[in-house]
Amino acid sequence: MEVCYQLPVLPLDRPVPKHVLSRRGAISFSSSSALFGAPDPRQLSQRRGAISYDSSDQTALYIRMLGACVIFRQLFTRDVRVRSCISLEPERRGSHPYLCVDFRILHSRHDPAAPASAYSVRRLLSFQRYLHSSRRLRCGSAPPHILDDDYVGQAKCMLQRTGSWNFDIFLFDRLTNGNSLVTLTFHLFHHYGLIELFQLDMVKLRRFLVMVQEDYHSQNPYHNALHAADVTQAMYCYLQEPKLSTSLSACDILLGLLAAATHDLDHPGVNQPFLIKTNHHLAALYKNTSVLENHHWRSAVGLLRESGLFSHLPAEDGLNMEKQLGSLILATDISRQNEYLTKFREHLEKDDLCMANSSHRHFVLQMALKCADICNPCRPWELSKQWSEKVTEEFFHQGEIEKRHSLEVSPLCDSQTNTVGSIQTGFMTYVVEPLFAEWARFSDTRLSRTMLGYLALNKAGWSGALQELGGGLDEGTEASAEEPDSTALPQGSQRS
Repeated sequence: MEVCYQLPVLPLDRPVPKHVLSRRGAISFSSSSALFGAPDPRQLSQRRGAISYDSSDQTALYIRMLGACVIFRQLFTRDVRVRSCISLEPERRGSHPYLCVDFRILHSRHDPAAPASAYSVRRLLSFQRYLHSSRRLRCGSAPPHILDDDYVGQAKCMLQRTGSWNFDIFLFDRLTNGNSLVTLTFHLFHHYGLIELFQLDMVKLRRFLVMVQEDYHSQNPYHNALHAADVTQAMYCYLQEPKLSTSLSACDILLGLLAAATHDLDHPGVNQPFLIKTNHHLAALYKNTSVLENHHWRSAVGLLRESGLFSHLPAEDGLNMEKQLGSLILATDISRQNEYLTKFREHLEKDDLCMANSSHRHFVLQMALKCADICNPCRPWELSKQWSEKVTEEFFHQGEIEKRHSLEVSPLCDSQTNTVGSIQTGFMTYVVEPLFAEWARFSDTRLSRTMLGYLALNKAGWSGALQELGGGLDEGTEASAEEPDSTALPQGSQRS
């Protein structure tokens, strides 16, 4: 299947720059040095292939073009888009097998009898990284997603509405060719001026975000880079709330965005009880305590150090930021929900949360990240419904793995005894509602009322009791300036 890549042009007689050898990437070259600088489109057919460099050993790997190169649009002087049949399967970071089940094939549903090339994951690590699922590659009928000026323009328009609670992350992901996490996070760093404030190297930042995005498992129906992008967008909405926007420091904002983007990094698509009962090495490493969250944190720290994003900071400051990042990510452990919720209630009852206190601000950031992580039931129906179906699919797939290996099926993972509606109704009642009710007490704004309103509608939608709810959201409860989109509400909830 043909896939679109964006690669810089480099002739064979030009030496490879040292800064290219120091990072993962790819160089597209041609047989004519005249193509360097301002290539003539008529001569681009002379392109012969690409060189991919790995920073671990700086070994060059020649990749032949398996078809004629087709130029779609020249956007910059030294950047062209080509379409070719390039495939590469590098070793994946962070995924390890346990006893019986290998995480690398955990979600594979291919025919074992099929040839290896039919289902191999095809990837090319370049500075501007592709992101497409191997499942889509195996489907011959699906056309390649080619980005052009129109799509880029629409994505830029959507970025102007990043603070809207109705933000459609699914549409944004399509418009960015599956690079929603990189595009959104980079935009928010620029929006807050964090690149200048912390003197971040833009190349290192881009490289870090690309590595974060690629270390999310695209085969996971729910815990993937798209979920991370959605949580990051929700986190931005909370950072815009009056109590937070007027008191958070630049460091708080930086940590909040980084934690949102990396909070589920390298998630294997199974839960903690699954890792514990299968004696996975991660469960032993973290002593059966916040196993996944500890792994997400350590994976994030590994990428921070590999990319050198904070290498220019004093060592003590860098370690402190890594520690605070871990504190935020560990707060997303759903098994500690009551612990954080009880502490939050106590602060609200005593009215002693002081946003001038750094520890109190950090605790508020923890609660904001917890809300962002499970905010899907508080989204408009059309968005919430998709997330509900995705997380249930992941649950049921874990149940299939457990049955396949004669393991006890985890709660909510048996497709024979559970439905999307029953799982979501219970989750909303016992987990989401208590958390967001307390958040609304802390931040009594239009956004909080909007979230609670959508939560009530979605819960009624799954329980089949929309007629008892008696209508949609009250007027004026939308988080942004525009009125709520009527098509975003569950069927039957729109006002007549």
